[in-house]
Amino acid sequence: MKKTLVFGASLKPNRYSNIAIHRLVDSGVETLAFGLKEGTVSGVNITNRLSEISDIHTITLYINPKRQEDYYNSIISLSPKRVIFNPGTENPNFYKLLKNNGIEVEVSCTLVLLSTRQY
Repeated sequence: MKKTLVFGASLKPNRYSNIAIHRLVDSGVETLAFGLKEGTVSGVNITNRLSEISDIHTITLYINPKRQEDYYNSIISLSPKRVIFNPGTENPNFYKLLKNNGIEVEVSCTLVLLSTRQY
């Protein structure tokens, strides 16, 4: 399966990023997580240092468009094959930057993709 970075990971169990980590792990997807607070969710360490992350196929976003701006270059430099924009993260300006760098954009819900086996 595709090595995935949950970007905007939260330690709070009611957050969709947290649920996504659990579902990705349960589906056998190699999962990494980046968030503001370090910790562990479903055996996945959440780091707050992007320098520790490499060789990512998919980034699934869980931060709002305004906060994404601070990470445009960092996300592009990770050279993922695709970025999934979950509900609430839609950002047409960022879509253009990603596409110009050869990165696939998918506006979808990671949880739905997993539950329908389209991930």
